[in-house]
Amino acid sequence: MSNETLWMLTAVFGAALLAPFTADRLARYAAVPPVVIEIGLGILIGPAVLGWVRDTDVVSALSDLGLAFLMFLAGYEIDFRRIRGGPLRAAAWGWAASLVLGIGLGFLVAGTDAGLVVGLALTTTALGTLLPMLRDHGLADTALGTRFLAIGAAGEFLPILAIAFALSGERPAHTTIVLAAFGLVAVGAAIMARQPRHPRLARMVTSTLGTSAQVGLRLCVFVVVAMFAIAAGLGLDPVLGAFAAGIVVHLFLDAGDPHESEQVLSRLEGIGFGFFIPIFFVMSGVRFDVDALLAEPSTLLLLPVFLLFFLLVRGGPTVLLQRDALGMRPAVSLGLLASTALPLVVVITGIAQDEGVLGAATASALVGSGMLSVLIFPTLALRLQAGAGTAASRRPSTDSEPRSDSSSR
Repeated sequence: MSNETLWMLTAVFGAALLAPFTADRLARYAAVPPVVIEIGLGILIGPAVLGWVRDTDVVSALSDLGLAFLMFLAGYEIDFRRIRGGPLRAAAWGWAASLVLGIGLGFLVAGTDAGLVVGLALTTTALGTLLPMLRDHGLADTALGTRFLAIGAAGEFLPILAIAFALSGERPAHTTIVLAAFGLVAVGAAIMARQPRHPRLARMVTSTLGTSAQVGLRLCVFVVVAMFAIAAGLGLDPVLGAFAAGIVVHLFLDAGDPHESEQVLSRLEGIGFGFFIPIFFVMSGVRFDVDALLAEPSTLLLLPVFLLFFLLVRGGPTVLLQRDALGMRPAVSLGLLASTALPLVVVITGIAQDEGVLGAATASALVGSGMLSVLIFPTLALRLQAGAGTAASRRPSTDSEPRSDSSSR
């Protein structure tokens, strides 16, 4: 590894370390999510300003692992026993309505091919980014948290499937076969994960929990990387593999001892949120094309336009479909959370640019509006919940919203 790469990694890790301290300092004025600061610091140290960091192979690989862990932890949080019934049905109908609205608005501002990509980007929801915020504010295990989990699952999983077909060109049949093949792999892995553990494996996981071997942790990381690689090898976006890996690992850990599961998960979250995931957000800032965004005044005007579109496309259907179950004020909070998008916006616009479907200016405007959504919408949602005393969000779950027990977190 060259000295230049080491200095770039130092700058990236330094930005990741500085972000939470900056967020804490700014908290007296405004609640700024650390991920927004990480992206901002990435822009600062990237080619747009200081030029300390550029997108090299080593740094890019670490960033890809950060995205993999972000999607993995989002997939891990999906508890189908908890979101089945009403929450999942409402989330599915809401995403379908978002798809129609998003594609219509995308065609309106970007034409046919690019408009389809814009529309799909507008249907995403930043599940992995928002869940830690909800946990920090005690909302993750509430009725609102359950509903958001279902909405976020739809907003993470379905857009990736849709973009695979949207960019398949003249080979939709090939894409269908590839997705079916990956689905078989994922289902097979899920079935294996639910089987009783082999006595030797169970003994190794238990006996190495507090040692340097950490068999349970190594096995989970292996599943993440393997599913990531399988998806990429099949020509699918690797984040689909990481998301599926999260579901598989959840099933595996849920079948074991609750204490062991909690210990392994805490280590996985430490690796993800403590190391890889901040690198992804810092590098998202480094890669952000500021020049393309500022080149034309019309492009800059797309920032508030796309921000409004996120609110209309994801927030509108969410409020309409959730107000009867939660009440209007929590439903508005949920709509703001559903409208928050960033990681998959980065992924989808990157894929579309590589395919030559989306221009740099539109891609930068979409990613920039995603950054603004993370900065603005969660803060408004949490303040709205705090103003309501969170009473509505904390009411007991109905039969259609079963709470998960502590072992299935």
